[in-house]
Amino acid sequence: MARSLLKCMQTTHATGNNVGEFLPDYLIREQAAVGALVAFGVLRVIGAMFAYERGWSIAVVAKCFIGAAVLYCLPQIFDLLTQMVGSRAAGAELEGKAAGCAIALFCAPILAHRLGFE
Repeated sequence: MARSLLKCMQTTHATGNNVGEFLPDYLIREQAAVGALVAFGVLRVIGAMFAYERGWSIAVVAKCFIGAAVLYCLPQIFDLLTQMVGSRAAGAELEGKAAGCAIALFCAPILAHRLGFE
C-alpha cells in the first residue's frame, strides 16, 4: 500500500515535472477570489443589516469593510515584499484576494440595497 502511494506521488508529467509538486497559479487565484468573494459579500450584507437597524451611516460601514479588505490582503503583500524569490504563490493569492474583495465590495451594496438595508 505504501509503495503504491509513493509511486502515485512520484508520477511524472509528459514534460518530466513531478505532478504533485505545485498548484497552478490559476487554481490559487480562483480559490482566493471565491473565498474573498463569499466572505466579504456575506459580511458586507450582514454589516448593512446591522447598520440599518442601529441607524449608523452606511458610508462608515463601507470604509470599515475597505479597511478590512486591505488587512485581509496584508499577509500576501508582506510575503511579496520580503520574499522576492518564492513569491509566485503569494502573488497569485494576492491577485485572487484583491479581485474577490473588489467584486464583493462592489456587488454587496447593490444586493443590500435591493434587500432594503441601504
